[in-house]
Order: sequence, then C-alpha cells, then structure tokens
Amino acid sequence: MVRIQHAHYEGGYRVRLRFDTGEEGVTDLGDVIAKYELSRQLLDQAEFAKFTLDEWPTLVWPCGFDLAPEMLYEMVTGKRPPWQNSEMVHETGENYK
Repeated sequence: MVRIQHAHYEGGYRVRLRFDTGEEGVTDLGDVIAKYELSRQLLDQAEFAKFTLDEWPTLVWPCGFDLAPEMLYEMVTGKRPPWQNSEMVHETGENYK
C-alpha cells in the first residue's frame, strides 16, 4: 500500500504530493473533479483548496469527496503502486488459495 505523507495546494486544481516511497510531484485534478457530481462544488477553487489528509491517509474534502492514494500515485508518477504489480493481485476476482 502506498501512503501520502504530505499534500500541499499549488493553486488552481494542482496538488503537490509526497509519498512514502520517496516520490513526489504535482498533479492537476481539474479533470477528475469535473467528472463527478459529488465533486462539482470543488470547481470553486476556494473549496478545492480545503482538502486534508484523513487517517488512511486519503486526500479528502469537507463535501465528502476523496481520492485514493493509489490513484494519485499513478497520476503523479505514471506508475502503478508496487503492490498492484504483484502476482497476488487477481483482476478476475478469483479466490486466493
């Protein structure tokens, strides 16, 4: 599991994220928040800037919208989290033996 260690507002819909892997970068979340009904109020940049990290830590907003660390990691680094590349992950949903 990849964890977000730090999140910083960079203006617009951009967030700088640092992960427990040591990797860091900025991602623009404008397209993501425009896509979902729950996040539409975040198109107001003042509301967007109110994100925090919860106890998981996941990027969350007061309206209830959140984005998983794994998704953000892939957006920032262009790579899938290491555990998603494991042979233990089954796309077919078959049971582990």
